[in-house]
Amino acid sequence: MSRGAKGRAVVLGGSMAGLLAATVLAEAYAEVLVVDRDELDGVTGARRGAPHGRHAHGLVARGQQIFEELFPGLTEELRTAGVRPGDFSSSIRWYFNGRRLASGHSGLLSVPATRPVLEYHVRRRVQAMPRVTFLERYDILGLQTDADRRRVTGARVQRQDGGSPEVLPADLVVDLTGRGSRTPVWLEELGYERPEETRIKIDLAYTTRHFALNSDPFGKELAIIPVATPAHPRGAFFYRVPGDDGQVQLSLTGILGDHPPADLDGFLAFTRSLPVPDIYDAVRRATPTLDSGTFKFPASVRRHYERLTRFPENFLVMGDAVCSFNPVYGQGMSVAALEALALRRHLASGAPPDFRRFFREVAAAVDAPWEFAAGADLGYRGVEGRRTPRIRLANAYVDRLHRAATHDAELTSAFIRAAGLIDPPASLMRPRTLLRVLRHSLRPPTGAAATAGPAPTDVVRRPS
Repeated sequence: MSRGAKGRAVVLGGSMAGLLAATVLAEAYAEVLVVDRDELDGVTGARRGAPHGRHAHGLVARGQQIFEELFPGLTEELRTAGVRPGDFSSSIRWYFNGRRLASGHSGLLSVPATRPVLEYHVRRRVQAMPRVTFLERYDILGLQTDADRRRVTGARVQRQDGGSPEVLPADLVVDLTGRGSRTPVWLEELGYERPEETRIKIDLAYTTRHFALNSDPFGKELAIIPVATPAHPRGAFFYRVPGDDGQVQLSLTGILGDHPPADLDGFLAFTRSLPVPDIYDAVRRATPTLDSGTFKFPASVRRHYERLTRFPENFLVMGDAVCSFNPVYGQGMSVAALEALALRRHLASGAPPDFRRFFREVAAAVDAPWEFAAGADLGYRGVEGRRTPRIRLANAYVDRLHRAATHDAELTSAFIRAAGLIDPPASLMRPRTLLRVLRHSLRPPTGAAATAGPAPTDVVRRPS
């Protein structure tokens, strides 16, 4: 924490990205106000403002490292709360194209906390910071600027209990309100251009249920994850619920309108269609304990603030308000953590961040995960978007890599490092990796890939 900290920063949005930003802002500003429409204090469950929090969630490897850097001891704190960390390769049963990847030791830590558990522990850390104050149940109305609209001087907010609109004066305002950010509209109202957008329509849905199992399908592993691919577009995330013995959470995913049903029989039929029978075998006679419903994600959206030539001073945008990724890749919170480190670097000079430099650095943090996620989504025939030769080549190569990784744990680890934002996607083309892919992809993959099964006739109907 800087001894010379002065002024006030206002963070619009108290979700995970807002908590990360507030943490680094508290090192540079004497006062940090976090404004959110939800109730936050003491909340341990999923919030209205984070509807995806009821479904599968996770930090990829680089995100876990940054969270531990910003909140020392967080991993051990989560372990005490019942979260069971493990290795991203050896502790997870990964399937691609219906075939299991060879398991090895990646050295990267997976901390499978649910979103509400992780957010609760991080929020408690941020609330304990003496320079940070939370304003809960406030609607965010817009920005306050000086007379010529060149500089943001605060945020306009209003209490939800019927209070009058008020202005929170600020030396810096940061928009972390997520996918529904109104910054493009605010810019237009102030006489600025809206940022260009890149949109990849995926029409994804998650449907999640919790079960009490009669047997243990995991053994020493943390999760069973058949990843959706163009060959098998239905996917799942199946894992134990932290701190709740015997309870498991199963999130099913489907794209392009093929959404997992919410009713129990339909949910189980969808589960049976997965190319991995282990999951259906575990839940078909289990006891349903909680129905988390369905979450829909229409499109990945990237707003190119780095291309703007004019922007109000003392105002920044971060998190999903800049780029909202297809959540099946688990990148959102980790990219927000990378952006928080970028903000910390820009604040180190003691001057307000320059929007041009800041947005260029944010764009650089977004480039690799966007390339990874958007490129993979364009591998699905029904997804609209421009498929460059580079994207087609990358998707064909990754398909061969997955095939080869059924024999080679080193390739599994290489893929996990790239997907986990530890290494750039180009690392998968290093000569050593390329040779291993070429050698092993010529071998028949281990385990025959299953095809989608028929609608189940032996589903045990239970009350949900």
